Order: sequence, then structure tokens, then C-alpha cells
Amino acid sequence: MLSAQEKNEIETVLSHYTLKKAASIEALRIVQRHRGWVSDDALCDVAAVLELSPTELDSVATFYNLVFRRPVGRHVILVCDSVSCWIMNYESVADHLEQKLDIDFGQTTPDGRFTLLPHVCLGACDRAPVMMIDDQLYTFLDPAKIDNILQTFD
Repeated sequence: MLSAQEKNEIETVLSHYTLKKAASIEALRIVQRHRGWVSDDALCDVAAVLELSPTELDSVATFYNLVFRRPVGRHVILVCDSVSCWIMNYESVADHLEQKLDIDFGQTTPDGRFTLLPHVCLGACDRAPVMMIDDQLYTFLDPAKIDNILQTFD
């Protein structure tokens, strides 16, 4: 069941749209912001508010790669794997993160602190290689910089 706060936030978003389904991504992101991810039950609750079938809303949720349909860590690390980042040493960044966190891409650290995910493009090609942790972009990455960044997270 959606919380009163989630319902209220979704209703506020709906007031900006003529079609309820147009607010699908924003409604899912509201639930995710409160819960960390979107469970099947939460998806069904949001679908009811938007007057969509759960299958219709799930097709949106699974297409949009920033809606998490399974539990993730407290902090989600998105590592850009675009061609620009590849050229600018993506592989060393990816390898270092996997070794430092002792997980592979798509996994969460055992303490639930970080989830490591590839991302097609973070839109900062001129500052490659880049990653985003939660909503913060980090640029011109190298192993030492990554270590310093990770130390700032609980």
C-alpha cells in the first residue's frame, strides 16, 4: 500500500498532466525515492492510481533503467560505459570498482552499502571517465580518486 506521503506526491505530479499515464516514470521514481526500489506490490498500487494495468506500468519500469525493480544498496553507482568513457580508460575504472567493492556489475555489496551498475551514457563525455553515485556525478576518474570518493559514503 502506498503511504499517504507517496500518494500525495503522486497526486501533485498528476496535476501537471492531462493523461495520468504520462506521469508513470515520475510516480515510480517517487515510490523508489521513499523505498529504494519498486516492488511488485508497489507497482500494482501505482498502476491503480494511474489507471493502468500492472503489466503496462511494468513495461515502463523495465524499459527505464533508472527504476529499480529489485532491492539495491543504499548507494547506487552508475558507471558510464559509453564509447567516450571506453576511450578514456573505462576498463581500469570498472576493474578498480569491482576489486574495491569485491562485487561484479549488477551486484550489491554484502553490507548493502553499494550496488554497481553499468550505464549507457551519463552525458559527460568531455570529462570521461565518469560515474554517478546517487545523484552526484564524478568525473575524470582514476583509482585514487575513486577510493577518495567511496570513503565519503556511509
